[in-house]
Amino acid sequence: MNKKIFIASDHAGYKMKTKLNDHFTCFIDLGTNSIDSVDYPDFAHKLTNEVLNNDESLGILICGTGVGMSIAANRSKGIRAGLVNSVEVARLIRQHNDANVLVIPGRFMDSEEAINCVKAFIETQFESGRHKQRVEKI
Repeated sequence: MNKKIFIASDHAGYKMKTKLNDHFTCFIDLGTNSIDSVDYPDFAHKLTNEVLNNDESLGILICGTGVGMSIAANRSKGIRAGLVNSVEVARLIRQHNDANVLVIPGRFMDSEEAINCVKAFIETQFESGRHKQRVEKI
C-alpha cells in the first residue's frame, strides 16, 4: 500500500487500536501506548496534523464512543472525519464525503466489525461527481 495510514487512540480506544495494529501491519501508530488516562484531543490533533501534512494519507482515530475524537478531528480545516457504526457507513463516508479520517467507537464495536470497517474505508475511493461540489462547500 502506497498511502500512509496513521492511527491513534485515547486510553478507551487503546485495546481496539492494539487489535487493529495486530491485523493491519501498515499503520503508523501515533499513540497512546497504554490504558492510562490521556486527553483525546491531544491524539486527535497529532493525527490530523499528520494527515494534513502527508498528501493522500488517511487516519484512524479510536476513543470510547468516537464522539470526542470526531469533534476534535473535525476542528481542523481539511479534515473530514466520520464516526462509523457499520461497514456500509465506512464505505459511504469515503464514497460520498471523501472522508480522510475514520473514527471508531472502541467501546461499542467488536474487533471483527472494526477490522471490516477499516478495510472498507481503506479500499473505497471517493466517487466525486455530484458529491464533489458538496464536499467543496464544507
